[in-house]
Amino acid sequence: MGHCPLCGGNKEKGFTVFTVELGGGLLIVKGVPANICSQCGEKWITSDVAEKLEKIADDARKKKPELEIVSFEEAA
Repeated sequence: MGHCPLCGGNKEKGFTVFTVELGGGLLIVKGVPANICSQCGEKWITSDVAEKLEKIADDARKKKPELEIVSFEEAA
């Protein structure tokens, strides 16, 4: 996995939560795959995951929800 460029800790595979404001609404995506520093907790996602998150956010914007909570696995 490598070392954290911020603190030197070890990066490990895990999951995080992604949130984004949708102009009057809020999207929460649970279970997003990420590399997480075991020391400082900083998180990194791959470009593939980022692309999927962009698609999920675009789909949510079209619905114009006040609040939407989705699972990454189900929405991707």
